Amino acid sequence: MSINAPRGTQDILPGASEKWQYVEKKLVDLCRRYHYKEIRTPIFEHTELFQRGVGDSTDIVQKEMYTFEDRGGRSVTLRPEGTASVVRSFVQNKVHGSPNQPTKYFYIGPMFRYERPQQGRQRQFVQFGIEALGSDDPAIDAEVLALALDSYREMGLSSLRLVLNSLGDLESREAHRNALIRHFDPHRDELCADCQVRLDQNPLRVLDCKKDRDHPAMATAPSILDYLNTYSKEYFDKVKEYLDVMGIEYEIDPNLVRGLDYYNHTAFEIMSDAEGFGAITTLSGGGRYTGLVEEVGGPATSGIGFAMSLERLLMALEAEGVELPIDEELDCYLVALGEEAEKVSVRVAYQLRKAGIQVDKDYLGKKMKAQFKTADRLGAKFVLILGDREVEENVINVKDMVSGEQKEIPLDDIENHMKKQLLGGE
Repeated sequence: MSINAPRGTQDILPGASEKWQYVEKKLVDLCRRYHYKEIRTPIFEHTELFQRGVGDSTDIVQKEMYTFEDRGGRSVTLRPEGTASVVRSFVQNKVHGSPNQPTKYFYIGPMFRYERPQQGRQRQFVQFGIEALGSDDPAIDAEVLALALDSYREMGLSSLRLVLNSLGDLESREAHRNALIRHFDPHRDELCADCQVRLDQNPLRVLDCKKDRDHPAMATAPSILDYLNTYSKEYFDKVKEYLDVMGIEYEIDPNLVRGLDYYNHTAFEIMSDAEGFGAITTLSGGGRYTGLVEEVGGPATSGIGFAMSLERLLMALEAEGVELPIDEELDCYLVALGEEAEKVSVRVAYQLRKAGIQVDKDYLGKKMKAQFKTADRLGAKFVLILGDREVEENVINVKDMVSGEQKEIPLDDIENHMKKQLLGGE
């Protein structure tokens, strides 16, 4: 019986993994420039963290979490998103007491959601995200938005669109909530079962429903922008002003709603307009939140962040035809013939690897012609050839696979010679 990977998961094989390494390295470097530090949290947490942090009314908590009891009878959940875990760590480790505020984190790691697999959406997926905790300054909202856009632009993507909204503070949201209930209640029986529940629990999420998106009542739903109080309006205006200062283009969508319960004020998504990207154009999203730190036992602290799926990032790169500068060539391939030459080749390979040079060799006992074919398939820049004569004379033949030129080099000088060759020649 053959055993395949579980549905909604995938193997990332060599040839593809180098692309993942490249984008991850670029994202880490971008975060370094914005002065965000990496945090690594457990892959599973107590279920209560996500129930309280993400929100009981969300699809994530109600339908999508991988939850189970451990051997001690405790309910644990594979993390479906990154923010709740970051906030839990922020509280547990009392980082809020540090004099260096705001606290600026980034993370990269696997997340798990039980949903219908489709292109760019898996049950196990890799998420990159950032969180900035401890500041109510609209300027840091603009910084997060800029970092989010740069995450894509630095990869070479151009068909991007930043969509922005304000969800207001608690007072504004409550006024909007009541208006939504009054608007949708006459149509309650026409809405899907989920939205009928959402209308009582969190009516803002009715606007995010995929099933009812074409219902006529959606087009005439009250806009949150009409219910923003003075503070919320001024906050939103400041965020837009800072984006204008940076020359970042955006569009306002008053119906933009994030799928998690803890958002307020700034909410945003980055969309791909690339032809052939797919029906779901959202690349990433995020926003500002308050109350989440308090919900998991910390002091009143606001935050803002965003998250992206690396699978969807790679999809967007493919849709725009962006070729990542991945060097798949091999520096050196060692060809050895004879028992003594084999021993020396092991020593030479180890020596060159310690010097920072990429080296491979034959481990199948192939003849010389077959070894050269292997070197060619691997894209070796140089082939290093050892036989009985070379061992006796303490030399090694170095063949340039591009020019075809071959030189005999003293074995004692091979490290220095290869360093010079791979740095651009002597």
